Amino acid sequence: MRTVRGWFRDTTGGLPRSFWYLWTGTLINRLGSFVLVFLAIYLTQERHFSASQAGLVIGMWGVGGAVGTTIGGTLTDRWGRRPTLLTAQIGAAALMVALGLARPLWAVALGALLLGAFAEMARPAFGAMMVDVVPEKDRLRAFSLNYWAINLGFACAAVLAGVAAQAGYLLLFLVDAATTVITALIIFARVGETRSVPTGPVVKGAGAPAGALRTILTDRVFLGFVTLNLFAALVFLQHISMLPIAMGDAGLSPATYGSVIALNGVLIVVGQLFVPKLIKGRSRSHVLALAALVMGVGFGLTAFAEAAWFYGLTVLIWTVGEMLNSPSNATLIAELSPGALRGRYQGVFSLSWQIAGAAAPILGGLVREHVGNTALWLGCAVIGGAMAVAHLLSGPARERRAAQLRSPAAPARPVTVVQPPAPEAGEAAAIAPAEPLRASS
Repeated sequence: MRTVRGWFRDTTGGLPRSFWYLWTGTLINRLGSFVLVFLAIYLTQERHFSASQAGLVIGMWGVGGAVGTTIGGTLTDRWGRRPTLLTAQIGAAALMVALGLARPLWAVALGALLLGAFAEMARPAFGAMMVDVVPEKDRLRAFSLNYWAINLGFACAAVLAGVAAQAGYLLLFLVDAATTVITALIIFARVGETRSVPTGPVVKGAGAPAGALRTILTDRVFLGFVTLNLFAALVFLQHISMLPIAMGDAGLSPATYGSVIALNGVLIVVGQLFVPKLIKGRSRSHVLALAALVMGVGFGLTAFAEAAWFYGLTVLIWTVGEMLNSPSNATLIAELSPGALRGRYQGVFSLSWQIAGAAAPILGGLVREHVGNTALWLGCAVIGGAMAVAHLLSGPARERRAAQLRSPAAPARPVTVVQPPAPEAGEAAAIAPAEPLRASS
C-alpha cells in the first residue's frame, strides 16, 4: 500500500494547480470527442454520401487543420495563449453545431474545413501554455499525465458515442460542442495569460518574434526532428486507414477491428502513468530510437497477421512504442522551442501531424494497391528501423541545441540585440497569472 501511495505521489505530486485545471479541461474535452470518431460512419450511413465524398469531407478537415495550426502558432506568440485558445474553442463549438445541421455536400465540406481550422488552432496555444506553466523538471510527468487523460477520454468517448448515436447523430455534435465550451469556460475562469514579455534585451532569431519564419526555416536541428516525427506519423496513422482494410480482407468484421484497436487505448490508460518513472534519467535519443524500433516491429508484424489475436498482438506491440515516444517527444519539442517563438514552433510541429493525416491514407493505399499488403507493413518496419538510427545520430545535436536555449549566455546562433520599449504600467502584472494553467483541445 505504501508502495502504491509513493508511486502515486511521485507521479502526480508537485505539479502546479493550474496544470490540473488544464488536465481537467483535456479530460472533459476528450470525453466528448464524438464527432471525429464517428464522422466517416455518419457521412456514409446517415448522410448517404459516397465513400469518395466522405473522404473529401475528412480531407477538408485535414486541410483546415493544417491552416489552423499555422495561424494558431502565430497568434499564440503575437496575441497570447489564452485569447487564442478561447477563440479557437468557442469557434470550434459553434462550427461543430453548424456541421451537424449542414445538409448539402458543399456546406458539409465547408463546415469540416472551418471546424478543422478552429479545432487545430487551439493546439499550439495549448502546448505553449503547458510548457509555460510546468517547470522543466516536471514536464515529462506532466506530458505523460495529459497523454493519459487524452486516451482515457477518447476510449470512453468511443463507447459513449455509440450509445449517443442511437438517439440521433445530431446529439453527437451537440455533446461535442458542449464539452468544448465547458473546457473554454474552465480556462476563462481559472487561467490567465502565461506568455511572458521580455524585460531585457531581445534576441532576434533566438527569441524575438521578428523574423520568426526565417528563424524556424533555418533551424535545421528542429526541422530535422519534425521530419522524423512526420515519418513516425505516416507509419502510426496506418492504423486508422490501412489496418481496417487489411483486417477486412482477412475476413474479420468491423466490430472485430473496433475491439482490436480498443486495445491501444486500454494499454495506454493502464500503463502510461508508469512510463515517466521507467524512462526518467535515460537518454531521450535512446528512448526515441527504441520507440521507433518497437513501433516498426509492431506494424511490420501485421504483414503476417491473419487471426484477430495476432492483429491484437501487433497493436499491443506498436502501442508500447507509442507510449515511449509521446512524453519524450513532447519534452524535447518544448526544449527546442525558443520562448518567444514557442507558439510558432508548436504550430510547425503540429503541422507534421496534419500533413501525415492527409498523406498516410493516400500513400498507404498506393503502396497496397501497386506493391501489396505485405510490402506496406514491411515498409513500415523498415521506416521504423531507419528512424531509430536517425534518432541515435541526430540526438547529440538536439541535446546541444536544447542546452544552448536553456543558457542565455550561449545562444544557438549569431544574434542581434535590440533594446525593447519599456512596458506600460500594469503590463507586467498582466503577464503572470496567479494560477497559470495547462489546457487541452
